[in-house]
Amino acid sequence: MPLTAQERLTAIVESSFDAIMGKDLNSVITDWNPAAERMFGYSAEEAIGQSILMIIPEGLRDQEIDIIGKIRRGEKVGTFDTTRQRKDGALIFVSLTISPIKDDTGRVVGASKIARDITATKESERRIRTLLREVNHRVKNQFAVILSVIRETANRTENHQDFIERVRERITSLSRTHDLLVSSDWEGASIFDLVQEHLKPFGHEERITLSGPLIMLAPSAVQYLGMAVHELGTNSSKYGALSGADGTIQVGWQLNGLGDDQELHFFWDEKSIHETEAGDASRRGYGNVVLQRVTPLALDGKSKLERTPGHTQWSLRAPAKGILLVTAAQVHLLEQDTGGL
Repeated sequence: MPLTAQERLTAIVESSFDAIMGKDLNSVITDWNPAAERMFGYSAEEAIGQSILMIIPEGLRDQEIDIIGKIRRGEKVGTFDTTRQRKDGALIFVSLTISPIKDDTGRVVGASKIARDITATKESERRIRTLLREVNHRVKNQFAVILSVIRETANRTENHQDFIERVRERITSLSRTHDLLVSSDWEGASIFDLVQEHLKPFGHEERITLSGPLIMLAPSAVQYLGMAVHELGTNSSKYGALSGADGTIQVGWQLNGLGDDQELHFFWDEKSIHETEAGDASRRGYGNVVLQRVTPLALDGKSKLERTPGHTQWSLRAPAKGILLVTAAQVHLLEQDTGGL
C-alpha cells in the first residue's frame, strides 16, 4: 500500500543521516530524530520538552537569542557553521540550517533545525593549515640551505663545470630528503630509509651494510643527516670504497643512555684497497665542512672524521632530545642488518 505524504515525510526524517530537530518559539525542543540521538547523545525522551540550550555551549547561547528573534520576525536564517555540545560534554562542529515552522494560517510557531556533523572536515582543515605552515617554514629553510650550498660550493671549486656538477648533485640530494618528508606529511623519517635513499644513486648495494634499531628522526635532523650521508657517499663513489671493485661500507646507529641523557650514535666505516689522490682534495671541500661543522652543529652534537689510506670513518654523537620522533623506550630495538641495501 503506497505511503501517504505524511508517512513519506516521517520516513525521510527518521532515516536522515543529519540531525533534524524542531523547537517552539521559546526554544523548547518539540521534535528529535534518531540522527539527533546519535549526534548529541540524548534520547528523544530526554530531549523533547527541554530547552535547546542544553546542546549549545555556554559561550554561544547568544546565538539562540538572535535565531529566535529572526524566526519571530519571519526572517530567514542562513546556513552557518558553529559548535554544539554533546551529552558527554564533548564539543562538535556542526553546519546548521534553520527554517521557520508555520501553522495552517501562516503564523510562525517554531523552527526546524538540521545539523550536519562537520567535525572531521574541520579537523582536516586544521591539519591542512598546520601542514601548510610547516611546509612554508621548511621551504624557507630549504632555500637558506640551498643558498649556503651554492655559496660554499662556489668557494671550493676551481672551475665552472665542476661547480655546476656539484651543486646539481647536492640539490638533488636535498630533493631526496624532501621526498621522504613529503611521503610522511613532514613528520620525519627513519634513519634506515634516509640512509638507503641517499646511497641508492651510488649503486653497489651488495657492498653496503646497514644496521641499527628502528629510529625515527625529526624533519630537521633528516635534512642535515641526509646531507652528511650524501657527502660520504659521493666521496666514496669518486675516491673510496665504491670507486673500486672490492671496497665495503658499514653504516650503523644506536641509542645510548636514558632519559634526557639519551644520545644518538651514528657511524660510517668505509674500507677500500686504496684511496685515489683526488681524495686529498676532497678533504678541503664542502663535504668536509658538512661532516665536521654543518651537520654536528645543526644537531647540537659532535662529530669525528678520520681518514687513513684505504679507510674512512665518520661518527656523530648528538642528544636524542629534539632530533628524534621515536626513542628506544617507545619501540622494539630490533637490529636491521640487511646484508646490503
